[in-house]
Amino acid sequence: MGIVIKQSVQNTFSTYLGFGVGAINTLFLYTNFLTDEYYGLVGFLLSAATIMMPLMAFGVHNTLIKFYTSYKTAGEQQNFVTTMLFLPLLLILPIGLIGYISYETITNFLAKENAIIEDYTWIIYLTAISMAYFEIFYAWARIKMQSATGNLLKEVFHRVVIMILLFGVYFELVSVHLFIWLLVAVYFLRMLIMFVFALRLNFPKLAFRIPHNIIPVLKYSFLIIIAGSVSLLLLDIDKVMLGKLIPIENVAYYNVAIFIATVIAVPARSMHQITYPLTAKFINEKSSDKLKELYVKSSLTLFIVSGLLFLLIVLNIKELYTLLPEEYATGLFVVILISSSKLLDNLMGINNAILYNSEYYRLTIVLGVLLAILTIVLNLVFIPILGMEGAAIATVISLLLYSFAKIAVVNVKFKMHPFTFETGKTFLLILITTFAFFFWDFNFHSVMNILLKSLLISVLYLLVVYKGKLSEDISDFMKRFLPF
Repeated sequence: MGIVIKQSVQNTFSTYLGFGVGAINTLFLYTNFLTDEYYGLVGFLLSAATIMMPLMAFGVHNTLIKFYTSYKTAGEQQNFVTTMLFLPLLLILPIGLIGYISYETITNFLAKENAIIEDYTWIIYLTAISMAYFEIFYAWARIKMQSATGNLLKEVFHRVVIMILLFGVYFELVSVHLFIWLLVAVYFLRMLIMFVFALRLNFPKLAFRIPHNIIPVLKYSFLIIIAGSVSLLLLDIDKVMLGKLIPIENVAYYNVAIFIATVIAVPARSMHQITYPLTAKFINEKSSDKLKELYVKSSLTLFIVSGLLFLLIVLNIKELYTLLPEEYATGLFVVILISSSKLLDNLMGINNAILYNSEYYRLTIVLGVLLAILTIVLNLVFIPILGMEGAAIATVISLLLYSFAKIAVVNVKFKMHPFTFETGKTFLLILITTFAFFFWDFNFHSVMNILLKSLLISVLYLLVVYKGKLSEDISDFMKRFLPF
């Protein structure tokens, strides 16, 4: 357990460090050092590459972890690793060839509304490959129980280098055109470092023999391609469609709004590292009582914690936007909408873990595909009419339906749901606090206003949670620090 705890602590630290560096880049450096048009272009290119990544990886990053230990001899493991390293080329090479032959058609399609995209289309393809092989080499390292270095590279490295490049743009050492192309180099360098680290852990002898169970391996990889594509599509398709349908500077405004709202998802990422294996254990042992208890407690804990983050974001958002260039304030409504959807997602607790670790994971993939189609349709309808707000509305509607569908599946198949009387009381607390503080501010500078208002809201909210005994786990944790 020592290495697991050590790696978990290191991963948590690097995740939060990366988020902090990303916040500086997203909220202050990009917004002040690049024009809105070029910042929108960066957001569009990276989002498109992220959507393509699962396809380029061929699901290998998950397949490596799932099947590696099923091979008992060193020779079988070498065969498997070699196959996994070359398998993505079955899609990467044909996609590259199609891109080369149809370059003009693809470029005209993507750049129809924003001609600035035309010169940078290949960046999407090259960055997607770098992202894909980074995940594969990262999985290779995780096989050997070494995740901390990979997580540091994944969460911190590229953000720090991009920060340096942004200052290079500011001091006119790097042109904007060169900066955008250097983004590819950053992701390639990250992939290369991960590759070298993985090699040092486990230097393979290339063995070009097909593994004996190649059919289930390919079947699983194909399912992971679909699941991963759907997951990332839901996160980034709105930015890509904004760049496709309306002026690209709106992607910059939208990107900032989404980043602010994403703060609410951070506690869930940390908790899921612990609850995912526990969920799998309870399902495998058929411990329905323990599973239900974990389901309810995880939902309530995340709802209370993310509820406070939701309040701190929504009730300070007007003041925060005064610190950014004026044009970015158009994303205020987007922050409120997406923050609400993130809050709802945390309310689901371990819902996803239950489905993905059960025999019903294929049903989740089907629901995800239907949701992806719905998301694209809703974006096509709402973005031309409402712009950024339309993309946010489409995202919220899709996620609402997806969340309720997954809750319904768990309720029908496992006869359980995460809601209790305390869930209702927490919702009422969040609602009352929102209306009490949204239109009220201190008459100070924005930074001082945010600090004082956040302190007041936090104290009142946590006091009600503690005195109202909304969560036994949170109350026990707070007792360690309270004198009463």
